[in-house]
Amino acid sequence: MITQTVLTLVNPQNGNLALKLFTFDDSSYFDHIQRNNYYSLIWIKHGTGKAKADFSEYDLEENSLFSFSPYQPFMFAAEKELNGIAIQFHPDFFCIHFHQKEVACNGVLFNNIYQPPFVHVDDYSSQTLSMVIGQMHTEMQNAGLAQCDLLVSYLKIFLITASRLKTEQQSQALQSVAGLKEPFILQNLKDAIERDFKTKHTAGDYARMLNISVNALARITKNHFNKTLTELISERIVIEAKRELYLTNKAIKQIAYELGYDDEYYFSRFFKANADISPQMYRNTVGFGRGIA
Repeated sequence: MITQTVLTLVNPQNGNLALKLFTFDDSSYFDHIQRNNYYSLIWIKHGTGKAKADFSEYDLEENSLFSFSPYQPFMFAAEKELNGIAIQFHPDFFCIHFHQKEVACNGVLFNNIYQPPFVHVDDYSSQTLSMVIGQMHTEMQNAGLAQCDLLVSYLKIFLITASRLKTEQQSQALQSVAGLKEPFILQNLKDAIERDFKTKHTAGDYARMLNISVNALARITKNHFNKTLTELISERIVIEAKRELYLTNKAIKQIAYELGYDDEYYFSRFFKANADISPQMYRNTVGFGRGIA
Protein backbone atom coordinates (compact mmCIF):
# COMPACT_ATOMS: atom_id res chain seq x y z
CA MET A 1 0.00 0.00 0.00
CA ILE A 2 1.40 3.40 -0.99
CA THR A 3 1.44 5.90 1.85
CA GLN A 4 0.46 9.47 1.14
CA THR A 5 3.33 11.18 -0.58
CA VAL A 6 4.37 13.32 -3.53
CA LEU A 7 7.16 12.12 -5.80
CA THR A 8 8.48 14.38 -8.55
CA LEU A 9 10.97 13.83 -11.35
CA VAL A 10 12.44 17.04 -12.76
CA ASN A 11 13.75 17.63 -16.27
CA PRO A 12 17.45 18.47 -15.72
CA GLN A 13 17.56 20.52 -18.93
CA ASN A 14 15.06 23.14 -17.82
CA GLY A 15 14.15 22.39 -14.21
CA ASN A 16 10.48 21.81 -15.08
CA LEU A 17 8.27 18.92 -14.03
CA ALA A 18 8.83 15.74 -16.04
CA LEU A 19 6.80 13.22 -14.02
CA LYS A 20 4.83 13.50 -10.79
CA LEU A 21 3.09 10.80 -8.78
CA PHE A 22 1.03 11.60 -5.71
CA THR A 23 -1.86 10.42 -3.60
CA PHE A 24 -4.57 12.69 -2.22
CA ASP A 25 -7.08 12.20 0.56
CA ASP A 26 -9.19 15.34 0.39
CA SER A 27 -10.87 17.49 -2.23
CA SER A 28 -8.58 20.52 -2.07
CA TYR A 29 -6.20 19.37 -4.80
CA PHE A 30 -8.68 19.79 -7.65
CA ASP A 31 -11.43 22.04 -6.23
CA HIS A 32 -10.37 24.95 -8.46
CA ILE A 33 -9.83 25.23 -12.21
CA GLN A 34 -6.66 23.46 -13.36
CA ARG A 35 -4.82 24.52 -16.50
CA ASN A 36 -1.58 22.58 -16.47
CA ASN A 37 1.11 22.42 -19.13
CA TYR A 38 1.30 18.64 -18.73
CA TYR A 39 -0.93 15.57 -18.96
CA SER A 40 -2.91 14.47 -15.91
CA LEU A 41 -4.24 11.02 -15.04
CA ILE A 42 -6.40 11.17 -11.92
CA TRP A 43 -7.79 7.98 -10.42
CA ILE A 44 -10.66 8.70 -8.04
CA LYS A 45 -10.73 5.76 -5.65
CA HIS A 46 -13.42 7.08 -3.32
CA GLY A 47 -15.79 10.04 -3.27
CA THR A 48 -18.51 11.54 -5.43
CA GLY A 49 -19.42 14.90 -6.91
CA LYS A 50 -19.20 16.72 -10.22
CA ALA A 51 -16.33 16.89 -12.68
CA LYS A 52 -16.11 19.94 -14.92
CA ALA A 53 -13.98 19.75 -18.05
CA ASP A 54 -13.89 22.17 -20.97
CA PHE A 55 -17.54 23.13 -21.55
CA SER A 56 -19.14 20.09 -19.91
CA GLU A 57 -20.06 18.68 -16.51
CA TYR A 58 -20.09 15.00 -15.55
CA ASP A 59 -21.04 12.91 -12.54
CA LEU A 60 -17.95 12.05 -10.56
CA GLU A 61 -18.03 8.50 -9.23
CA GLU A 62 -15.73 6.13 -7.41
CA ASN A 63 -13.20 4.13 -9.42
CA SER A 64 -13.15 6.64 -12.27
CA LEU A 65 -9.92 7.43 -14.09
CA PHE A 66 -9.82 10.92 -15.62
CA SER A 67 -7.42 11.94 -18.40
CA PHE A 68 -6.65 15.58 -19.21
CA SER A 69 -4.37 17.09 -21.85
CA PRO A 70 -2.08 20.10 -21.41
CA TYR A 71 -4.07 23.28 -20.73
CA GLN A 72 -7.38 21.43 -20.78
CA PRO A 73 -9.40 23.16 -18.02
CA PHE A 74 -10.91 20.91 -15.35
CA MET A 75 -11.94 20.82 -11.71
CA PHE A 76 -13.75 18.52 -9.27
CA ALA A 77 -16.59 19.69 -7.03
CA ALA A 78 -16.83 17.03 -4.33
CA GLU A 79 -20.00 15.96 -2.54
CA LYS A 80 -18.23 13.19 -0.63
CA GLU A 81 -14.52 13.66 0.17
CA LEU A 82 -12.24 12.53 -2.65
CA ASN A 83 -9.18 10.36 -2.40
CA GLY A 84 -7.09 8.67 -5.02
CA ILE A 85 -3.86 8.76 -7.03
CA ALA A 86 -2.63 11.13 -9.73
CA ILE A 87 0.06 10.78 -12.37
CA GLN A 88 1.15 13.90 -14.22
CA PHE A 89 3.72 14.00 -17.02
CA HIS A 90 5.08 16.60 -19.42
CA PRO A 91 5.15 15.94 -23.18
CA ASP A 92 8.95 16.27 -23.07
CA PHE A 93 9.01 13.21 -20.79
CA PHE A 94 6.53 11.20 -22.83
CA CYS A 95 4.90 12.35 -26.05
CA ILE A 96 1.62 10.59 -26.80
CA HIS A 97 1.86 11.67 -30.45
CA PHE A 98 5.29 10.14 -31.09
CA HIS A 99 4.28 6.94 -29.30
CA GLN A 100 0.80 6.65 -30.80
CA LYS A 101 1.56 3.39 -32.64
CA GLU A 102 2.80 1.78 -29.42
CA VAL A 103 0.29 3.14 -26.93
CA ALA A 104 -2.68 4.45 -28.97
CA CYS A 105 -3.98 6.68 -26.18
CA ASN A 106 -4.30 9.83 -28.30
CA GLY A 107 -7.93 10.09 -29.36
CA VAL A 108 -8.97 7.56 -26.71
CA LEU A 109 -7.83 8.79 -23.30
CA PHE A 110 -6.69 12.20 -24.49
CA ASN A 111 -8.02 14.56 -27.15
CA ASN A 112 -11.30 12.69 -27.55
CA ILE A 113 -13.93 15.38 -28.04
CA TYR A 114 -16.77 12.87 -28.48
CA GLN A 115 -16.47 10.91 -25.22
CA PRO A 116 -16.32 11.93 -21.54
CA PRO A 117 -12.72 12.33 -20.28
CA PHE A 118 -12.89 9.33 -17.95
CA VAL A 119 -13.20 5.56 -17.82
CA HIS A 120 -14.63 3.32 -15.10
CA VAL A 121 -11.89 1.12 -13.61
CA ASP A 122 -13.09 -2.46 -13.06
CA ASP A 123 -11.60 -4.84 -10.50
CA TYR A 124 -9.33 -6.62 -12.98
CA SER A 125 -7.86 -3.42 -14.42
CA SER A 126 -7.56 -1.98 -10.92
CA GLN A 127 -5.09 -4.71 -10.02
CA THR A 128 -2.94 -4.01 -13.09
CA LEU A 129 -2.98 -0.23 -12.62
CA SER A 130 -2.23 -0.51 -8.89
CA MET A 131 0.73 -2.81 -9.60
CA VAL A 132 2.16 -0.41 -12.18
CA ILE A 133 1.74 2.56 -9.84
CA GLY A 134 3.54 0.61 -7.13
CA GLN A 135 6.46 -0.03 -9.49
CA MET A 136 6.60 3.64 -10.46
CA HIS A 137 6.50 4.64 -6.80
CA THR A 138 9.41 2.34 -5.94
CA GLU A 139 11.49 3.50 -8.91
CA MET A 140 10.95 7.18 -8.16
CA GLN A 141 11.97 6.66 -4.53
CA ASN A 142 15.05 4.61 -5.37
CA ALA A 143 16.54 5.92 -8.59
CA GLY A 144 18.68 3.43 -10.49
CA LEU A 145 20.29 2.93 -13.88
CA ALA A 146 18.07 4.05 -16.80
CA GLN A 147 15.41 5.38 -14.43
CA CYS A 148 13.59 7.46 -17.06
CA ASP A 149 13.46 4.57 -19.52
CA LEU A 150 11.97 2.28 -16.90
CA LEU A 151 9.43 4.89 -15.76
CA VAL A 152 8.38 5.48 -19.38
CA SER A 153 7.84 1.73 -19.74
CA TYR A 154 5.61 1.68 -16.66
CA LEU A 155 3.72 4.71 -17.93
CA LYS A 156 3.14 2.98 -21.27
CA ILE A 157 1.64 -0.06 -19.52
CA PHE A 158 -0.65 2.21 -17.52
CA LEU A 159 -1.79 4.11 -20.62
CA ILE A 160 -2.30 0.96 -22.71
CA THR A 161 -4.35 -0.69 -19.95
CA ALA A 162 -6.54 2.39 -19.56
CA SER A 163 -6.92 2.83 -23.34
CA ARG A 164 -8.02 -0.77 -23.80
CA LEU A 165 -10.51 -0.38 -20.99
CA LYS A 166 -12.00 2.77 -22.44
CA THR A 167 -12.18 1.28 -25.93
CA GLU A 168 -14.08 -1.72 -24.55
CA GLN A 169 -16.51 0.49 -22.65
CA GLN A 170 -17.09 2.71 -25.69
CA SER A 171 -17.84 -0.37 -27.79
CA GLN A 172 -20.37 -1.58 -25.20
CA ALA A 173 -22.02 1.85 -25.15
CA LEU A 174 -22.32 1.85 -28.95
CA GLN A 175 -23.90 -1.61 -28.93
CA SER A 176 -26.52 -0.49 -26.42
CA VAL A 177 -27.82 2.16 -28.84
CA ALA A 178 -27.16 0.28 -32.09
CA GLY A 179 -30.82 0.16 -33.02
CA LEU A 180 -31.41 3.89 -32.76
CA LYS A 181 -31.42 6.28 -35.68
CA GLU A 182 -29.53 9.11 -34.02
CA PRO A 183 -26.16 7.32 -33.66
CA PHE A 184 -25.97 7.10 -37.46
CA ILE A 185 -26.35 10.87 -37.68
CA LEU A 186 -23.74 11.28 -34.95
CA GLN A 187 -21.29 8.99 -36.71
CA ASN A 188 -21.80 10.95 -39.93
CA LEU A 189 -21.22 14.15 -37.98
CA LYS A 190 -18.00 12.80 -36.44
CA ASP A 191 -16.79 11.71 -39.88
CA ALA A 192 -17.63 15.13 -41.32
CA ILE A 193 -15.84 17.02 -38.54
CA GLU A 194 -12.74 14.85 -38.82
CA ARG A 195 -12.71 15.32 -42.59
CA ASP A 196 -13.60 19.01 -42.86
CA PHE A 197 -12.75 20.84 -39.61
CA LYS A 198 -9.89 22.67 -41.32
CA THR A 199 -12.22 24.31 -43.83
CA LYS A 200 -15.69 24.30 -42.25
CA HIS A 201 -15.98 26.08 -38.92
CA THR A 202 -19.70 26.70 -38.34
CA ALA A 203 -22.60 24.57 -37.14
CA GLY A 204 -24.53 25.52 -40.28
CA ASP A 205 -21.83 24.00 -42.49
CA TYR A 206 -22.32 20.57 -40.94
CA ALA A 207 -26.10 20.78 -40.76
CA ARG A 208 -26.20 21.42 -44.52
CA MET A 209 -23.84 18.52 -45.21
CA LEU A 210 -26.02 16.16 -43.18
CA ASN A 211 -29.27 17.55 -44.60
CA ILE A 212 -30.68 18.33 -41.17
CA SER A 213 -31.73 21.59 -39.53
CA VAL A 214 -29.21 23.36 -37.31
CA ASN A 215 -31.56 23.20 -34.33
CA ALA A 216 -32.21 19.47 -34.71
CA LEU A 217 -28.52 18.69 -35.06
CA ALA A 218 -27.71 20.94 -32.10
CA ARG A 219 -30.22 19.09 -29.93
CA ILE A 220 -28.88 15.66 -30.89
CA THR A 221 -25.30 16.78 -30.37
CA LYS A 222 -26.02 18.21 -26.92
CA ASN A 223 -27.92 15.10 -25.84
CA HIS A 224 -25.19 12.67 -26.87
CA PHE A 225 -21.95 14.60 -26.44
CA ASN A 226 -22.99 16.99 -23.67
CA LYS A 227 -21.53 19.78 -25.82
CA THR A 228 -22.83 22.17 -28.43
CA LEU A 229 -21.88 21.60 -32.04
CA THR A 230 -19.87 24.84 -32.04
CA GLU A 231 -17.94 23.61 -29.00
CA LEU A 232 -17.17 20.30 -30.73
CA ILE A 233 -15.85 22.04 -33.83
CA SER A 234 -13.80 24.52 -31.80
CA GLU A 235 -12.29 21.78 -29.65
CA ARG A 236 -11.29 19.79 -32.74
CA ILE A 237 -9.57 22.80 -34.29
CA VAL A 238 -7.74 23.60 -31.06
CA ILE A 239 -6.56 20.00 -30.66
CA GLU A 240 -5.05 20.09 -34.15
CA ALA A 241 -3.49 23.49 -33.48
CA LYS A 242 -1.91 22.19 -30.26
CA ARG A 243 -0.59 19.18 -32.13
CA GLU A 244 1.02 21.38 -34.77
CA LEU A 245 2.44 23.77 -32.17
CA TYR A 246 4.02 20.87 -30.32
CA LEU A 247 5.16 18.57 -33.10
CA THR A 248 6.42 21.16 -35.57
CA ASN A 249 8.30 24.43 -35.67
CA LYS A 250 5.89 25.89 -38.23
CA ALA A 251 5.16 29.59 -37.87
CA ILE A 252 1.86 30.32 -36.16
CA LYS A 253 0.75 32.14 -39.30
CA GLN A 254 1.26 28.95 -41.32
CA ILE A 255 -0.63 26.82 -38.77
CA ALA A 256 -3.49 29.32 -38.84
CA TYR A 257 -3.64 29.21 -42.64
CA GLU A 258 -3.62 25.39 -42.73
CA LEU A 259 -6.55 25.41 -40.31
CA GLY A 260 -8.57 27.72 -42.52
CA TYR A 261 -7.75 31.11 -40.96
CA ASP A 262 -6.36 33.79 -43.26
CA ASP A 263 -5.88 36.20 -40.36
CA GLU A 264 -3.19 35.04 -37.92
CA TYR A 265 -4.40 37.44 -35.22
CA TYR A 266 -8.00 36.26 -35.48
CA PHE A 267 -6.77 32.68 -35.13
CA SER A 268 -4.66 33.61 -32.11
CA ARG A 269 -7.68 35.22 -30.44
CA PHE A 270 -9.78 32.13 -31.25
CA PHE A 271 -7.10 29.84 -29.81
CA LYS A 272 -6.72 31.87 -26.63
CA ALA A 273 -10.49 32.08 -26.14
CA ASN A 274 -10.76 28.29 -26.29
CA ALA A 275 -7.44 27.22 -24.73
CA ASP A 276 -7.04 30.13 -22.29
CA ILE A 277 -3.48 30.63 -23.50
CA SER A 278 -1.91 32.15 -26.59
CA PRO A 279 -0.43 29.87 -29.27
CA GLN A 280 3.05 31.24 -28.62
CA MET A 281 2.81 30.70 -24.87
CA TYR A 282 1.52 27.17 -25.45
CA ARG A 283 4.55 26.45 -27.61
CA ASN A 284 6.90 28.03 -25.07
CA THR A 285 5.60 25.95 -22.16
CA VAL A 286 4.68 22.67 -23.86
CA GLY A 287 7.37 22.86 -26.51
CA PHE A 288 7.63 21.37 -29.97
CA GLY A 289 9.00 17.89 -29.59
CA ARG A 290 12.34 18.96 -28.17
CA GLY A 291 14.30 16.55 -26.07
CA ILE A 292 12.34 13.46 -27.16
CA ALA A 293 14.07 10.56 -28.83
